Amino acid sequence: MRRFPIARTAFVVLFLTVAVLSSFAQQPKVKFTKAFAKANKGKYHIEVNELKELLIIMQAITDYGLGNDDMFDQSSSYYQEVLAHFKPFKNELIILKMDSLLKLSPLNYIFFTGNSKTYNFDGDTLVPDEFYLFPAQEVAKAKIEVNPITTHKKEIEDFAKKSDYRNFYKAHQPFYQQIYKDYEQKVNLQKQWKWLEKNFEAKNDSYVIYTSKLINGLNYTTGYNQDGFKLIEMVLPAVSDEPGKTQKQSEALNTRVMFTEIDHNYVDIPTKKNKNDVEEAFKNRDKWVNKKVYGTEYYPTGEKVFNEYMTFGVFILYAQENWKKDPKLVDEIEKDVNATMIARGFIKMTEFTNELKRLHAQHKGKKIDLLYPALIQWCAQHQ
Repeated sequence: MRRFPIARTAFVVLFLTVAVLSSFAQQPKVKFTKAFAKANKGKYHIEVNELKELLIIMQAITDYGLGNDDMFDQSSSYYQEVLAHFKPFKNELIILKMDSLLKLSPLNYIFFTGNSKTYNFDGDTLVPDEFYLFPAQEVAKAKIEVNPITTHKKEIEDFAKKSDYRNFYKAHQPFYQQIYKDYEQKVNLQKQWKWLEKNFEAKNDSYVIYTSKLINGLNYTTGYNQDGFKLIEMVLPAVSDEPGKTQKQSEALNTRVMFTEIDHNYVDIPTKKNKNDVEEAFKNRDKWVNKKVYGTEYYPTGEKVFNEYMTFGVFILYAQENWKKDPKLVDEIEKDVNATMIARGFIKMTEFTNELKRLHAQHKGKKIDLLYPALIQWCAQHQ
């Protein structure tokens, strides 16, 4: 996996965003009650989830994980504490099994961590969750029919008990609380949520951020809509201050990581409404994507290519408004975003950004959804 110094996310972050959102409904994913919807409407929640953290730790100490600093953040003192505590158990059969699954496909990371809410600890036992049934059933082109946590439940329970995981998690609550505070202070989810719902037709009722200091480049998002209640989940790295960057620059970078996950829940909807036109406009895919760049194969359709351009283009629109008193910072953000996307293989990002900005300025006050037909027509003329 490749890394970009100017971006904390790897290519896999971005394709999984799209893939999880497009997951199929083989089995019921969730069962939200009216009471659950009422309790969570209009609210957001940030959590280092107990089972998810365990599953991340277990995969981080596999041979695959130990050699992958793109997937797992290996730069922190917390990572060293994890290694000191859990690495002695790396030859347990369940860890070796996870290692073989990750080597088969890194998407198995999602199948484990994406289904972590389906169980909760009750002492040393994992008991089924009341609301989450089987959320992660398909990622990219991979599908599963059985929750891997269900398959390996006994081995996961045994590992947690043998490694004394629950006491480790309990002892680190002050550390996790600081992660929550950093999110509140340095990345304003409420502001992003408000801006997106002001500028797009889509509306969502609740957000949940699952985070960990161990997460680095493999971020993803998914959404649920049950009886009109729309809940969005994101799995993101902990907020951090980037070396050599000012406080504002770090805020912008951390915001970008979150924003480009959130806005898929707004960007993708009008794309689907214009799907035929999008596919026609991007039929000459090689004009838009450098297929030699690793990771671009996960955007095989015009719809997925267009959504990736839009996701980051819309962040630039947000940056223009959010940091308008600091035009130098806005200019830096735009250059960074364009450079990152071009390096990832999205070769027309600068031109695309300029046209999106032009249309947005020309139609001030209009929902971004309404710009799609003109923007898609521009794409069709520039392929």
